[in-house]
Amino acid sequence: MPILSSSYSQVPLLYLNGHFETIIPSIWRRIEGVTYLREKIKTPDEDFLNLDWSRVGSDRLLLVSHGLEGDSQRHYVRALVKLFNQQGFDVLAWNNRSCGGELNLQPVLYHHGSSQDLDTVIQHVISTNQYEELYLAGISMGGAQTLNYLGKKGKEVPSILKKAAIYSTPVHLPSSAATLRRPANQFYKQKFLGKLKKKMEAKGKQYPGLLDLERLPKVRDFDEFDTQYTAKLHGFVNATDFYEQASPHTRLRDIQIPTLILNAANDPLLGPECYPKEIAKGSSVIFLEIPNRGGHTGFTIPGSEFNYAEYRLLEFLTQDLRT
Repeated sequence: MPILSSSYSQVPLLYLNGHFETIIPSIWRRIEGVTYLREKIKTPDEDFLNLDWSRVGSDRLLLVSHGLEGDSQRHYVRALVKLFNQQGFDVLAWNNRSCGGELNLQPVLYHHGSSQDLDTVIQHVISTNQYEELYLAGISMGGAQTLNYLGKKGKEVPSILKKAAIYSTPVHLPSSAATLRRPANQFYKQKFLGKLKKKMEAKGKQYPGLLDLERLPKVRDFDEFDTQYTAKLHGFVNATDFYEQASPHTRLRDIQIPTLILNAANDPLLGPECYPKEIAKGSSVIFLEIPNRGGHTGFTIPGSEFNYAEYRLLEFLTQDLRT
């Protein structure tokens, strides 16, 4: 499948580069009018996941996976919920373990490769017998989880699952992690590290002796954090092993359903390997779109409640690809 051309060009005048396009919406964007009904489900390892539903009485469901240290209340999730509700879809926004306002029970958290929890949510949806069609959407880390899930399932993907669409996604996690070493990306590094340190501290207090909490305040970069905390908590050797195993890039060729990857060329958090051009060119189901602008989860359209990525995901997931 050839790489798709992109029509995104309506960048606000004062959004001078990818950093502006990333940071301004993250701080100021608000989506009103979304109300959830929360459901808590058990995981196979006796933990729980919080699911937030927004139903309109449809037999089609969009399942949304949020980004790193996000949750169902983030503007980019609420926007998809509102837009797809308006188009007649029920929407389910699930919260990764420890996200959504409640610390989970088991001595683990979540990461880019946590596709087993996404699988648990999908199996729960199927068990309700309420839907004829299921679609997946993922943003940033949630996109990586979506790709990992689809790649691992391969030909065994549930028949109810029709399409997937993701954006601003670290398709190649090692190269994405490397961007956080750049001096220009210190803002993002400090933002994510600050939130994740608090999460690790809470988990360490929940399980005394599990983690080295004395060392935690001294951690200054993700290589050390992911080696000493993420990797140890989730069974990886070190940060390098974690980035490689949790990365979806090796699983793209196993995906069996139509899947859109929308990554802006000026995304400050994506390395060059996060744009799988050769795989897309040789695939009948991977659709790759690389707008020149958009930043990371930005894609702002002046005067519009929804951004380009949200409209594009709606278009892709509802279009007939046979035409």
